[in-house]
Amino acid sequence: MAFRDSIAALVDLVLPADCAGCGAFEAPWCPACAVRLGTPSWPALAGGPQVLAAGRYTGPLRSAVLRYKERGRRDLAGPLAAVLRPLLEELAGETHALTWLVPAPSRPSAARARGGDHVARLCRSLASGRDDVRVIPALRLTRLARDSVGLDAGQRAANLSGRVRLRPGRLPPPGAAVVLVDDVVTTGATLRACRAALNEAGVPAEVALVLCDATRRHP
Repeated sequence: MAFRDSIAALVDLVLPADCAGCGAFEAPWCPACAVRLGTPSWPALAGGPQVLAAGRYTGPLRSAVLRYKERGRRDLAGPLAAVLRPLLEELAGETHALTWLVPAPSRPSAARARGGDHVARLCRSLASGRDDVRVIPALRLTRLARDSVGLDAGQRAANLSGRVRLRPGRLPPPGAAVVLVDDVVTTGATLRACRAALNEAGVPAEVALVLCDATRRHP
């Protein structure tokens, strides 16, 4: 483990246990936030995998994701993984077959700034202690991909076109049950690009699991 990672891990240990959503001194969620995490849903994603989201991008769930992703709260991987755990059970069904989690990749510069890939860390927490779930970081983003904040759907798709690549030697085995994982789905450009890259390698990736649904909904 790198020196910076070791320091970050020690900081995580001494941070006060608080509510992931609002910071109140009740962990992992205070009663008020626990009842406002939202309702799981299947946001429509034309041309992409089927997506199961834990809730909308609002309220305590949004706050927890932002604290985890942008404000260095690495310790929130556990509470957020716990939110996803029953949804993963729904996707896996009752077959008890081995499931491979493929994290949506982050830009290299963003991962460095955050002390590591936050989606990969979320996946590792989700798979922790389980023999039937494994994590495989099969995808990466090239350095040409830029920050997607402020981009519309077309710009996001163009930004990722040809820039989601496979990691050599890190593909799930043939016939594996694969679940893509991301923190937030907005336009679906990332999940579409991830699915396309895996499909081109002969790895079907037809379902995705996300924490927050930020897609536009029309009446």
